[in-house]
Amino acid sequence: MLKKSRILVMVLIMVFVISSLSLAAYPEKPIKMLMGFSPGGGSDALAQLIEPFLQDILDTSFVNEYKPGATGAIAWTQLAYDTPNDGYTISVTNTPMLMTNYIMNEEIVYHIDMFDPIANIVTDPGIMVVPADSSFDTMEELMAYAEENPGEVTVGHSGVGGDDFFSMLILERETGLDFQLIPFTGDGPSWQAAMGGKIDASSNNVGITYPQVKEGNLKALAVYSEKRLDALPDVPTMKELGYNVVAGSSRGISGPKGMPEEAVNTLIAAVEEMAKDPEFQKAAADRAMNLDIKTGDEYWEYLQTQSEIYGEIWENVKDQYQN
Repeated sequence: MLKKSRILVMVLIMVFVISSLSLAAYPEKPIKMLMGFSPGGGSDALAQLIEPFLQDILDTSFVNEYKPGATGAIAWTQLAYDTPNDGYTISVTNTPMLMTNYIMNEEIVYHIDMFDPIANIVTDPGIMVVPADSSFDTMEELMAYAEENPGEVTVGHSGVGGDDFFSMLILERETGLDFQLIPFTGDGPSWQAAMGGKIDASSNNVGITYPQVKEGNLKALAVYSEKRLDALPDVPTMKELGYNVVAGSSRGISGPKGMPEEAVNTLIAAVEEMAKDPEFQKAAADRAMNLDIKTGDEYWEYLQTQSEIYGEIWENVKDQYQN
């Protein structure tokens, strides 16, 4: 009986040791970073920012794989349906496109429930900009004019379904105002049209328009962030003006559903360690990337909330935009 007990204890010790070694071993090989957009875009910029720091922390390397198309849906469908959930393939996940893809198109069959969210890294807040010589010097002036002249103020955005488009829908809902929304083929053409006086304003992103604001080519009237931004300390938030307009484009990392717990926890811990590094913070600031760290359950709750918000908004307006 004593001999059997000793054998059982030894087996338990071996199981514990093997489990410990397995936990400590992750990652044992390079991690693939799947991206749904072409090199040089926002997803790629995020990867270039975080990978050097995560490589040092995790003692591994990253291999970037680009699967552009369908505003990220090709890559995220692959992540959901055709990616091993062993912790060695993760993806840059962009909101709101991650949700608006399937909210607006029933042919897209992935859903956020099919992912293990790891962390949000950055949020590029929305912003309202006008030409440098615009008669509008404040957001209050623009809103007052829009109230007196419904549907006359022309506001550009980066295209139906993008974050700028939904930012304007949120702004209209919260303010009760009616703007004439003008779609462009991206953020650049939108702010360029505003700068050239072809439209009254552009609903855009801080990271995209900040250089033009800094150079005096555009005026920033309001940002759609929770609090004022260090880069634009004199520009009020919409919340300060009494409207709950918090919107923009966020980018983080997620993996396929069912990843090993140790892999998820290791990646989360690495992101949290990276976020505390002054060198990383400076690198983000130098790239005008607004850090917005949300990990694990907090990131998952954020994704769920965003999906509900954008789903409700689209349900109310879809008849205007669907053929």
